[in-house]
Amino acid sequence: MNLQRLLIERIEHRIIVGTISFLAILLLMGWIAINEPGRMAAFDRQFQARAIERGAALFTANCSSCHGTDGLGLVGVGPALNTPLLFGYDYLAPIRQERAALEAELNEDITDARAAEIQARLAELDADEAALLQQMQPAIDLGYDPERPDRLKNLGWVGTLHNFIYTTLVHGRPTSIDYWPQAMVAWSQTAGGPLRSDQLEDLTLYIMNWDKGSNWTIEDLLAVRQHPRIPIDSASVVLADVEVVGSRTPLDEIMVNLEEFVGDPQAGEALYNGAQYACAGCHMVAAVAPLTEGTWTRTLEVRLAEPQLAGYTGEMYLVESIIHPNDYIVPGYPAGVMPLNFGDRMTYQQLADLVAYLKTQDQP
Repeated sequence: MNLQRLLIERIEHRIIVGTISFLAILLLMGWIAINEPGRMAAFDRQFQARAIERGAALFTANCSSCHGTDGLGLVGVGPALNTPLLFGYDYLAPIRQERAALEAELNEDITDARAAEIQARLAELDADEAALLQQMQPAIDLGYDPERPDRLKNLGWVGTLHNFIYTTLVHGRPTSIDYWPQAMVAWSQTAGGPLRSDQLEDLTLYIMNWDKGSNWTIEDLLAVRQHPRIPIDSASVVLADVEVVGSRTPLDEIMVNLEEFVGDPQAGEALYNGAQYACAGCHMVAAVAPLTEGTWTRTLEVRLAEPQLAGYTGEMYLVESIIHPNDYIVPGYPAGVMPLNFGDRMTYQQLADLVAYLKTQDQP
């Protein structure tokens, strides 16, 4: 007490000092609060940069032998990942968007002079597109399709690019043996691979770091050495003159039409493990999708007990899961992982065969 009086003897001075100290603390806390988002953003950038560096080392050690050290692919060995195709960049989109807007304007009440301007510009756009396609011709000759410039859409993937890359790393692509010299193995330790989940995340961030947004150039496209191949499974090719199920066909209608077909479990197994639908690629890893083994048992004993599936038969559940996969999501798994376009690629006979095969999976 005596020491306090020696330092600040008068009570008025103590009040002033206390008030000033309190205000100073408030200012300091305010300054910290204002700068915290920037500090956290800088921390996130540093963390991501380190993750990308680790991912680069992992890619060189584990992935470059198939995809190339620069991610541009190796001819006849593995496809490019450092490519506008993976990131969905459409070189023709700006030209076609402007053309559509101008053609729409032509249908409006415009002057003859403006119509002449539009026609002249449309001719220029046609020439620009032809010139651009001519520049792209070497890539087209190597398998690039400028009309289908988005890899995820081509595969029917409706989730994020991050999830596509990560889940592919987790379970690999075992059916790729049908169109590459060797199948892509599962890299996750949960699937018997060598890498931890954090390492798979680092790899994913490294691959995504190749994205150039809207700055992809023709030179980037022409630098790609190997484009993805379209999986073809001769045992399950959909013939042009055979009616497919249709991804928008109501479940009740599908079930009525399906009564005319008898499923073959062996044919269904070939479809399930083949390259066209690649079902086994996801359903062999429980962390990615429900396991194939025990599918029919779980359907009858677990799934049909769910209130939202009241009135369903086991066959209805399987059909809905294949054709309308987002109508019911198995607890513990995210929506948007299973492709939504199987119905547009699958005949009723193929669907019947798949259901027949899944019904053989009745292990406890």
